[in-house]
Amino acid sequence: MSNNFVNLNNSKPHSSGLDDVVFAQTELSDVAGERGELSIRGYPIAELAGHVSFEAMCGLLWDGALPDAAREAELLKALGLARVRAHGSRSRWLEPALALGDPMDALRAAMALQPSDGEPLHQRFDIVARVAVLLAAFERRRRAEPLLEPDADASHAMDLLHLLGAADAERARALDAYLVTVAEHGMNASTFTARVVASTESDMVSAVTAALGALKGKLHGGAPGPVLDMLDAIGSEERALPYLKGELSAGRRIMGMGHRVYRVRDPRAEVLERATRALPEGPHTARVKLALAVERLATELLAERQPGRKLCANVEFFTAVLLEAVGIPRALFTVTFAAARVAGYCAHINEQRQSGRIVRPASRYVGPNRSRREASRAQTVSS
Repeated sequence: MSNNFVNLNNSKPHSSGLDDVVFAQTELSDVAGERGELSIRGYPIAELAGHVSFEAMCGLLWDGALPDAAREAELLKALGLARVRAHGSRSRWLEPALALGDPMDALRAAMALQPSDGEPLHQRFDIVARVAVLLAAFERRRRAEPLLEPDADASHAMDLLHLLGAADAERARALDAYLVTVAEHGMNASTFTARVVASTESDMVSAVTAALGALKGKLHGGAPGPVLDMLDAIGSEERALPYLKGELSAGRRIMGMGHRVYRVRDPRAEVLERATRALPEGPHTARVKLALAVERLATELLAERQPGRKLCANVEFFTAVLLEAVGIPRALFTVTFAAARVAGYCAHINEQRQSGRIVRPASRYVGPNRSRREASRAQTVSS
């Protein structure tokens, strides 16, 4: 009997990174890479960031519409009380998480220790709150400083800075704009992970924990810190051009440049630049000036070297500058990103559950075609 068979999957298109494969229909966001546009439930991101609060963004993602004043106040209070609950239950989850040492490992553990049997609509608040409390606790513990009590009446951005010991109205406004900007962004790797887990009818906590595991990867959530490392190495505008030429000649990437989807400047970079510029004059002012010079030169050099490929500033470029300006340590940049993106994960998890179908893609077998009879004959001959 022949052991030959026909693999029906061989006739199916193959995309190792799922580029341009439409996995789901969504009402949450539209990422138009060629035009450099991002909209959340139909609103351009530039009309949201710096204009609506993170609480309002949660309402937009979770309720389907921007909240009125009463609903926004409810969301603010619900998030505040969730932070108080997370702080109050810290003996059960915070110490084991902090013991891991790495901030993203700590966050993943903290989320995994979140009770998973709660009502999903209420769990969203606890999930968002836990990230903020973990973030601040990680830094306070690193500095050997006592943990601070959450303020249930403060905005999420203001209380996050308060828990860090750096509350300030102007910086809170900038951080709030950042949280709004990065709360949701289409079918990225971690969001896709969350939806795959949700499609199995697993719980929300498991889906978010899996998504955080994907976010930890250096190709997904790890770029903002190295942008500052690059700016530190350059130091001044006159050193920017030789530094960038040296990096490109050595075959190394320019941090914060290029995006998997956008073929023009990332619209979120524009929003975050604006939010950073809105801060009062301070130490960050020189950093912003240097960053703009580096971006301009890097864009020109990359266009010369790769004329057929547009590589422009992505969200990480001005994420680094803004988060540094508001007092977030660079080691916690990815956790701060997660503090916003978990809101988007929760919205996607709910949307995926409504579709009611488990994610089960096909694969194409490319290994050898063998049989046990052939293996037995080969063994006999060799012996």
